[in-house]
Amino acid sequence: MYTCLETQLERKGGDMKDIINKIKSLGKKKEEVKKPLSAEEERRAVLAKEKEEASKKGEPWVGVLDTKVNPDNIKNGFFELDWNNEFIEQLLDAGYTGESNEEIVDAWFKTIARQVLEDGGEDPDRGAGFIDTTKIDEKKTKVS
Repeated sequence: MYTCLETQLERKGGDMKDIINKIKSLGKKKEEVKKPLSAEEERRAVLAKEKEEASKKGEPWVGVLDTKVNPDNIKNGFFELDWNNEFIEQLLDAGYTGESNEEIVDAWFKTIARQVLEDGGEDPDRGAGFIDTTKIDEKKTKVS
């Protein structure tokens, strides 16, 4: 009987056929259309995968998620870093301290910045501004 009804509806026009097709598809899952990732989303996905793999292996990992420069003051900018617990443990073993993971990483980052200045023949104690840290969430701090 269903086939006869469908045949009769087909004769009456395409509109009814569309309605029947919609009714038939009600119980079916729609295929998700995946929007292609932007280059930045792909880069962050790669970093997240690297972090996950390093964590599974028990290896320290740190990565730069983002870098921003203030267009009005080129001397002012920030790096957004991400890390795993193993990296924090490595920093603690190396003698870095802090009340939070962010403070520990900040101390390490300042050491790196001083080393870059020294390697370039600059005085790391020169008055070149300040480093401002803002906690974004439990695992992220913006350093500018």
